Amino acid sequence: MSEGCSIDEKSLSKKYRTNVHTLIRAWKKGYSDYDISRHTGINPLTLQQIRSDIELTHRRLRLAKKKEAVGIQATGQRHIFLTPLT
Repeated sequence: MSEGCSIDEKSLSKKYRTNVHTLIRAWKKGYSDYDISRHTGINPLTLQQIRSDIELTHRRLRLAKKKEAVGIQATGQRHIFLTPLT
């Protein structure tokens, strides 16, 4: 997920003792968990945990961006411009 997101692939690779970047590329190419598991020798349960960690991190990043955008939008709406009565 190196498309500008700040998912730390290095720490995930260290945590699961595997190359997470390779797994992400395989998922993007459309390989199934079974194919990846068979090719890399990673336990399917571990593969599912890696996927869920990545999805959870990605979801948190999107929510943080959404909250930030709403916060900017809300501050812009607080300004009230009064027109003089003529």
